[in-house]
Amino acid sequence: MEDLQPRQRILLRAVILEYIDTAEPIASEQLVHRFDLGVSSATVRNEMAEMAHRGFLEQPHTSAGRIPSDLGYRYFVDRLIQSSAPSAENKQALRTVTADGGFLQSLVSETTAALSRLTHLLSAAAITKDASLRFRSAILSAIGPHQALLVLVLSNGSVESKMVECPAQLTLEQIGEANAELASMVVGKTMREGSKYRSSQKGPQQPYDKLMALVAGHVRSVAKERSKGAVVTHGEEFLFGQPEFTRDAQRLSSLLDDLKRSEALYDAVHSPDATGTVTIGKENRAEQMRELAVVRQTFSVGGHEVGSIAIIGPTRLPYEEHIPLVNFTATALTDALTKYFG
Repeated sequence: MEDLQPRQRILLRAVILEYIDTAEPIASEQLVHRFDLGVSSATVRNEMAEMAHRGFLEQPHTSAGRIPSDLGYRYFVDRLIQSSAPSAENKQALRTVTADGGFLQSLVSETTAALSRLTHLLSAAAITKDASLRFRSAILSAIGPHQALLVLVLSNGSVESKMVECPAQLTLEQIGEANAELASMVVGKTMREGSKYRSSQKGPQQPYDKLMALVAGHVRSVAKERSKGAVVTHGEEFLFGQPEFTRDAQRLSSLLDDLKRSEALYDAVHSPDATGTVTIGKENRAEQMRELAVVRQTFSVGGHEVGSIAIIGPTRLPYEEHIPLVNFTATALTDALTKYFG
């Protein structure tokens, strides 16, 4: 990512903070009036134009002020954020919910509802199924010149088998190499670790690499299916009150229904492929999520990861406030779950 000059960093931060508050395009005069920038509105206007040219800001329509782009938000989250601890009141509200104990799904649901009330956003939690399940063995056997059988044995005794098409010119020695890689990279790993598995690449056109790309895809598929559990959501109504969505409530309603029917919501909250704990706009893989931002954190029981909790809203999120709050919520959940179930 390109870097910004110190004054541009100050301006980008000011634009984002003001836009979070107003949800309206920000003009240079507005910034000069609201912030002690020490420069003229003409200078601010020129700097904002430069940042727009570089993709950090956008102009919704001609003669309008500027709004942050996904890239601008990403720069803010990665380099400009000034996080502070959640308020004592919010901490107490979350501790009160998690202190009640109860069954895992009930406790997670109540905590998710509390997080939604505190943030006035959609909150979601994904509970991993079979969180401690591991790959006991992984064997690839040639059964003909063009096919091999991948057999995955899991720690609960269940067996998954997948047919794999062998690339032309694949040798038995390479089948042996594949088994050595599986023994090193898959056997003993949890389902979540398996869902991240990518084969080491020697050359994208080599028969071995083609084979292992297929094998890795099967391993990830089994791992994701075995670990995918329930999704709990609260606070859909808060999204309808956001300025970005008030103009087309029917579209938002259809979007939320689509998210619940598909795997997009689960993947957004608990995807092992997600980049970091925050994904913004077009960083989300699912098309349905491209207008939204997700702040997530995992929670555990006795050191074993069992799920993730997240808030979901427009890209205009108060990241400085909400990232620490989500982190604290995940920690409170981990402490409570470990106490009662660990």
